[in-house]
Amino acid sequence: MKNLSGIKLFIVVVAIAVALVLSINPLLDNINLGLDLQGGTQVILQGVTDDGSAVSDEDMDKLLTVMRERVDAFGVSEPVIQREGSDRLLIELAGIDNPDEAIKQLGRTAKLEFRGPDGEVLLTGSDLEEATYQYNSSAATNQQHQIALTFTSEGSKKFYDATARYLGQIISIYLDDEAISTPQVESVISEGQAVISGGYTTAEEAAADADVINSGALPVNVEVVSKSIVGPTLGQDSLSNSLKASAIGLIILAIWLIALYRMPGIWGCISLVVYGLIVMWVLNLLNATLTLTSIAGFILSIGVAIDANIIIYERIKEELYSGKSIKASIDAGFKRAFWTIFDSNLTTLIAAVVLYYFGSGTIKGFALTLSIGLIASMFTAITLTRYMLRNMADVDSFRDKKFYGVTEEGK
Repeated sequence: MKNLSGIKLFIVVVAIAVALVLSINPLLDNINLGLDLQGGTQVILQGVTDDGSAVSDEDMDKLLTVMRERVDAFGVSEPVIQREGSDRLLIELAGIDNPDEAIKQLGRTAKLEFRGPDGEVLLTGSDLEEATYQYNSSAATNQQHQIALTFTSEGSKKFYDATARYLGQIISIYLDDEAISTPQVESVISEGQAVISGGYTTAEEAAADADVINSGALPVNVEVVSKSIVGPTLGQDSLSNSLKASAIGLIILAIWLIALYRMPGIWGCISLVVYGLIVMWVLNLLNATLTLTSIAGFILSIGVAIDANIIIYERIKEELYSGKSIKASIDAGFKRAFWTIFDSNLTTLIAAVVLYYFGSGTIKGFALTLSIGLIASMFTAITLTRYMLRNMADVDSFRDKKFYGVTEEGK
């Protein structure tokens, strides 16, 4: 039994070491950095009406909504999209280093129209439910990249009437007053679906048009007030120095834990490694973005995790000083510390959830990393650390109380 406990501890340590080594490259390769850490593009757009009148708040709110949908198509995490004044939008996109390309997509009017041979507008983008990119391998070379259109119920009726009226004739499809497809109606279509084909040479072109159509037409025209490539606000040197300072702080903290609590301090450091891996992998799976505020949430949760270990170890030392055996002290120490740790983490977690629910942008990032860190710290402190300490208590080499930071002078 005692030999088995030692083997269990060895296996746990080796497994953690292997997990750490195997996680480094995947985590570093897939990490998403915010605008403040990696820079990107900043664009300021101004809403403009056709008659030169003031842009209404309703139109600006609609414009913000449309822009948010278009930005989502870039795949940018935690973009900044906010109003400035009465008629301007500030848009910041992390990792996008081509402002002109961003403006090309963001500033498109996206006015979709189906027109008959006489120029009559038969349907518009408001009659669409969805536009999706599709690849048709059986089509001619210049028609393989297509956009599949699905109409609303009202749009389906309009399209049925239009195809019945123009059977054997051409219905042109215009996007921003440019004909992108001129198909001939070969049959009356009642299914409420259509395809835009021809003219797209790449999947990116067709997918970009599909995204713009899905986001809807702009409620007002927009003009570019400014465009720029933004460097990271923290700066690479500052980021490197911050990481070095954090590493030095953690090393000092680890030395202090080991000096004060001996073997439990060592297991506490190992459990902190597991805690860090859990947090980083969860953030990676959620495709979360690291910003200064989210890193602050992570650092705060590290403090909470260390605090939980200290509470547990102090309770264990108190039980050892009272004369109990090592294993009994470990069980009693964890039992006494559990509700203290649980209550403390629960109140902080409630605050983090409130911040996430009512906050926006980087505030959500802070709340998310803090919440994940709190849950991970509870797991590592209450389960992993306890498992390792209980197994250590069964190993003859670690049955002396001095390995737990207990000395005769401390009585």
